[in-house]
Order: sequence, then C-alpha cells, then structure tokens
Amino acid sequence: MHESIGQLVTSRAGRDRGRPYLVVGVLDDRFVLVADGDLRPVDRPKRKNMRHLVFHRAWAQEIRQQLAAGKRPGNADLRRALAALVAEHFGKERGTDEKPEVQGG
Repeated sequence: MHESIGQLVTSRAGRDRGRPYLVVGVLDDRFVLVADGDLRPVDRPKRKNMRHLVFHRAWAQEIRQQLAAGKRPGNADLRRALAALVAEHFGKERGTDEKPEVQGG
C-alpha cells in the first residue's frame, strides 16, 4: 500500500483551492485520487496532480485500514474522519458568524 493512502491533503490549485481531502487512491507517480465524502464521494473521487496538493502530516488510520483491506469506506466514515483530522490539524475552524478580516485601508 502506498504511504499517502488516507493522508490529509489540501488543494492548492483549481476551483477547489483550499478544500481538504483524503487520498483514497494512487494512479501513478504524478496523480492521486482524492475524496471528501461530500462533493467528491468515495465512488467518484477526483483525480489530482500531486503538484496541486499540499500533503499534511496527518493520516486517517481507519480509512487507511479499510482501503488496505480492499473495502471501500462509506461517505459518512470519510466525512467523519476528515472532520476529525481537519479539527486536529488546523485547530478550531472559523465560524460563519465571524466577520471577515478587513483588507486594505
């Protein structure tokens, strides 16, 4: 099994820039398959160039084990694991009731 399976990644390019995903498959040395269980379900993962991703030092072990066993995890499992990793890795998420930062003068 490839070392990046189950790893938390963030898109750095494309219209999904800034969106977190989990790696659910590796196509070759340039492309991986990512899913978030919401907009990108497990049965329809997105093919992303590795250069367009930021790889974080966090892995969803339960998703990794399911994929290693040849099972496809459910979308709810993927969302739960992704939310836990994002909360752990990035800290408290910014709430929607907070005002955006003022830029400029």
